[in-house]
Amino acid sequence: MNQPQIAQSFQELDLYDVNDLLTEEERMVRDMVRRFVDDEVLPVIEEHHRAGSFPTEKLRTMGQLGLFGPSLKGYGCPGLSNISYGLAMQELERGDSGFRSAASVQGSLVMWPIYTYGSEEQKNRYLPKLASGELIGCFGLTEPDYGSDPGGMVTRAERTSDGWVLRGAKMWITNSPIADLAIVWAKVRGDQGDSIRGFIVESDVAGYSAPEMKNKWSLRASLTGELVFDECKLPADALLPGSPSNLKGPLSCLTQARYGISWGVLGSAQACFDSALRYTLEREQFGGPIARFQMVQKKLAEMAVDITKAQMLAWRLGRLKDAGTMTPTQVSVAKLNNVGVALDIARLSREMHGAMGILDEYPIMRHMMNLESVKTYEGTNDIHTLAIGRHLTGISAFS
Repeated sequence: MNQPQIAQSFQELDLYDVNDLLTEEERMVRDMVRRFVDDEVLPVIEEHHRAGSFPTEKLRTMGQLGLFGPSLKGYGCPGLSNISYGLAMQELERGDSGFRSAASVQGSLVMWPIYTYGSEEQKNRYLPKLASGELIGCFGLTEPDYGSDPGGMVTRAERTSDGWVLRGAKMWITNSPIADLAIVWAKVRGDQGDSIRGFIVESDVAGYSAPEMKNKWSLRASLTGELVFDECKLPADALLPGSPSNLKGPLSCLTQARYGISWGVLGSAQACFDSALRYTLEREQFGGPIARFQMVQKKLAEMAVDITKAQMLAWRLGRLKDAGTMTPTQVSVAKLNNVGVALDIARLSREMHGAMGILDEYPIMRHMMNLESVKTYEGTNDIHTLAIGRHLTGISAFS
C-alpha cells in the first residue's frame, strides 16, 4: 500500500486554500521573501541570537528586495498591496521577529510618517534612501516612565530663532544603535498649551546619542537602544509639517506597524508548527512515531486550526486596508488575537518537543521569547483589549 505524502510545512497543508485568495503578485512577493529567509536568515539566525547581535549587512539586501515601505507609492517604493506587505512580514518573522521588527520600524514608523506628514522636500530627501536601505531609521515615542501612556511624555522641542532645541530621552527603540535618523515625537509649547509634534532628527547632530540596551532575553537578534537628546539643535525644517498637534500622529504610525505585526506573528506560529510536525513524525516512542498518538494529533489539529483562523483575520484586515476602510479597532482585534495565537502555539510546540524543545537546535524557544516582546510592544494585550472594549461600550477605561 502506498503511504500518503506527508506535508512538511504549514504552507504545504493550507487547510483553507488561502493561497487561492492571493493575487499572482502577492504569491510572488511571499515566495521571494520566503527564499530570502530560507537562504540568508535561517542559516545565521541562531548564531546571532546567541551573540545578541543583528546581521546589519542584510539590511541592504532587504532594501534591494523592496521590503522597506513596500506598500508606499513613489519615492523609490514598490507600491505593492497591503496583503503583499503582510505576507512579507509573515515570512520575515518566520525567520525571526528581529527581521520583521527592523522592516516594520523602517517602513511603518519611519517612512510612513515622512510619506504622510512630511513636506515634499523631506519625502524626496529621505524616502528613496530609506527604501533602498542606504539610510536606516528608528522611531522615538516610548519613554522610560511613559509606555502605554505616551501623552505623559516629557521630551520637549523648543522653538528658537533659527530652528528647535530638543531635550529628553526615549527607550526601547528598535534600530536606534545603527540608525541614521529618528522620527521623534515631542511636546511643543504653544499659545493654546502643549501639542505633540513629529521631528526628523539626524543622528549626527550634536547632543544626540543612542546607547544600546544589553542583556535581553527576548529579541536578542534585534538591535535595541535608547535615544538621548541633550540640547540637540535642529533646523527649522526638522519638523514634520503635516503632523497633527496631538497623539493622532504617533498613534496613526503605530496602527501601520500593528498591521504588520498581525501578519508577522503568523510566521512565528508557522515555524513552531512546522517544527512540531516534523519532530512528532520523526520522534519514536513505544514502537513508532509519536505523531500516531491521539493527544499529539489533537494538539497539531488545534494549532493548524488556530493558524488558519488567524490567517483569515489577517487577510480580511489586509483587504480592508487596501480598500481604505480599515479602522484602529480592527487592527487591535488582529494584533490581540494573532499574537496570542502565536504565543500559545510556541508554548505548545515546546511541550511537544519535550526536553529537546529548549535547545536552539529547534527554533521554538527563540520564537517564544521573541513573542513575549511582540505581545508587549505596539500596545500591550491589555491596551488592545481596552481599545476594543471602548469601541463596544462607548466608555473609555483609560481615564
